[in-house]
Amino acid sequence: MLLQGAKSAMGHTDYRQLLATLVAEGRTTGPDQSEEMVAYTKLNLARTNRVEKTVKPAPETLAALKAAPAMTWLVITEPWCGDSSQVVPVLQILAEAAPQIELRILLRDDNLELMDRYLTGGARGIPKLIAFNGEGQELFTYGPRPATAQAIVMDNKALPAEKQLDKEDLYAKVHAWYAADKGQAVQQEIVALLK
Repeated sequence: MLLQGAKSAMGHTDYRQLLATLVAEGRTTGPDQSEEMVAYTKLNLARTNRVEKTVKPAPETLAALKAAPAMTWLVITEPWCGDSSQVVPVLQILAEAAPQIELRILLRDDNLELMDRYLTGGARGIPKLIAFNGEGQELFTYGPRPATAQAIVMDNKALPAEKQLDKEDLYAKVHAWYAADKGQAVQQEIVALLK
């Protein structure tokens, strides 16, 4: 199923073109075409552009990528997802640094059967990376976000309702963390999985 999914998945160039087209047309993917979701997609294009310009693989990351066996990274995502705008470009930068790693992208809402095999705490959290070899054997999974960003979200959920940050304030806190981190956590966590 993973091999089949990867064959029907987009390459990163096609995904980036989809993101740009959606923004140009004032829409997003999926059934929810609300102003909020369209705005998230537009914001995520800007975030993706920033990440692509600012993230550089660390020397230890490049060494781990060079030593990695051939594999496919299948990423399940959606253009409106804020975490995806911060994580997927880093994964692409890493895959570009390792010719033996192919990055393919599937839209979550078009592939719920596959997504439901990779839930995070019972939720369809994205982006979700599934790494597998040429025989379709799963090597590891990653996502939906780095451990520190996940802790920010989970710590907020653990608070009594009246003390929790609202959605926009929580998103602002998480994205401020991503901006300060500059893709380092994703790199470190992927390197640990590659070893």
